[in-house]
Amino acid sequence: MNGTLPETEKLLAGLLADKSIAAKSQVVVCPPYPSLALAAKMLNGSGIGLGAQDMSAYEKGAYTGEVSGAMLLTVGVHFVILGHSERRQYHAEPSALVNAKAKLALKLGLTPIICIGETLAERESGQTESVLGTQVAQSLFGFTGNDLNRSVIAYEPVWAIGTGRTATPQMAQDAHAFVRGQLKAIDANAAEKTPILYGGSVKADNSAALMKEPDIDGALVGGASLVAEEFLKIVHSV
Repeated sequence: MNGTLPETEKLLAGLLADKSIAAKSQVVVCPPYPSLALAAKMLNGSGIGLGAQDMSAYEKGAYTGEVSGAMLLTVGVHFVILGHSERRQYHAEPSALVNAKAKLALKLGLTPIICIGETLAERESGQTESVLGTQVAQSLFGFTGNDLNRSVIAYEPVWAIGTGRTATPQMAQDAHAFVRGQLKAIDANAAEKTPILYGGSVKADNSAALMKEPDIDGALVGGASLVAEEFLKIVHSV
């Protein structure tokens, strides 16, 4: 929940000033709902993709305050973050709801960025793989290989989000490798190609080391994405 219209405009202008930003990697920005139309206009033809931070599990109807996938499409959105740890924590969103949203996103032609991750207590009690396995199974319930081919997974250890604490590259790789193994139960070939992003205090000074790991395919950047120069450094480090 950052970025008024003027702030979003300034941030995107900073990104667009670097003409090479989308030349070697796929870059997507996900502003708050009120900024999406402005962002779509500014990003048109830039090669930078546009995503939303959430969407409703319902197609339309009397669901005051909700934003449907169809609404996102009419604005020019192609990606949508689902099951972010803050949605799970502060809005008590279970994996079953994330699953319903993801299936609807795929039905509408949106690319879901499906988030999973364990808390500090769960990691310290040795439950990381158990938690991740359950979240993958429930969030991707009923998925086919074709569904995986049209999705993105984001591993975000809750204990490393906005805390300044970052999983070491090896810790992150271990979690990503485990998640990819879980995806293979759905479709082995699709699992190898499914992008798995790391999100957890990603910054310019740690992004390159993280991206060198074989199962880390990109980053879901949080606070560092609010500063154009910092976000650009992360993109170029990859």
